[in-house]
Amino acid sequence: MEGTIAITDYEWYEYLSSLGNLDEINFWTPSSYWSFRGQIGSPFFFKLKARYNNAICGFGFFTRYSKLPDWLAWETFQNKNGCPSLDSMQKRINMIRERIDYKSSKSKGEIGCILLAQPVFFDKQNWIKGPKDWPPANLRNKKYNLSEGEGLRIWNECLERISPKIQEKSLISESIVSENSPKYVAPQLFKPRLGQGIFRVTVIEAYSRACAITHEHSLPALEASHIKPFSKNGPHDISNGILMRADLHRLFDQGYITITPEYKLEVSQHLKSDYENGRTYYPLHGEQISLPVSNNDKPNIDYLIWHNENIYK
Repeated sequence: MEGTIAITDYEWYEYLSSLGNLDEINFWTPSSYWSFRGQIGSPFFFKLKARYNNAICGFGFFTRYSKLPDWLAWETFQNKNGCPSLDSMQKRINMIRERIDYKSSKSKGEIGCILLAQPVFFDKQNWIKGPKDWPPANLRNKKYNLSEGEGLRIWNECLERISPKIQEKSLISESIVSENSPKYVAPQLFKPRLGQGIFRVTVIEAYSRACAITHEHSLPALEASHIKPFSKNGPHDISNGILMRADLHRLFDQGYITITPEYKLEVSQHLKSDYENGRTYYPLHGEQISLPVSNNDKPNIDYLIWHNENIYK
């Protein structure tokens, strides 16, 4: 089992730690050139720079990596990006790019987003000593085996500092923390509980950034729809989401359209009787929607039936 240790700006740490308990954060990089690969559910540790003694100041659990326009990253995570505004975030991005002499033929607004669930930040008195074997000149993230050496030490010390608080809030499964053992053991992968922002990005990526109904690719026009609303105990889970154009999303939430268990679109006659219109949408009636490639990402039939029976008019 591997975890990742990544260099973290003190200002990013300081701002996010001041916000209190967070369900998710975006650990962004100013360039989308370098992708990140990690095991879903694996720990991702925040390491400060040498002026702060290379200390580990917190960690989160990796959920996914995505390349996003900076405006979408802000719209999705807002201050969970570690900045108080989009303007301040863009200024920080540009400052870092100038420092590293970043040049790209792609859109300057695209950044790399490492999306983390259940982040924990340590107070200064609880910072953990950084890895002894960290290469002095290394500025990129580094994988560590959490069952031995420095990886195991850092993971154990993290659990010693946060396990009571985390267990109380049920953020980490009991299988990861063993109170009956004299020492904590390396973590097992677990399914992170997604927040609204990670849910949105996960749905966008699962549907290849295209509306499931119209195949529209313009990101500003697309929204991640919950099949069973979060307010009705619907989870932030990919199987409870469909990517739709914004107008279709509103019709879906208000019950004027639905998706059948056969993944076909139905348009309610109430759209015509309530508004004496709907000619834009009725031609879509009976159309098969586009689905994610992975079967695990497809809409859950039970959620679709729930929407058919409880929301659709």
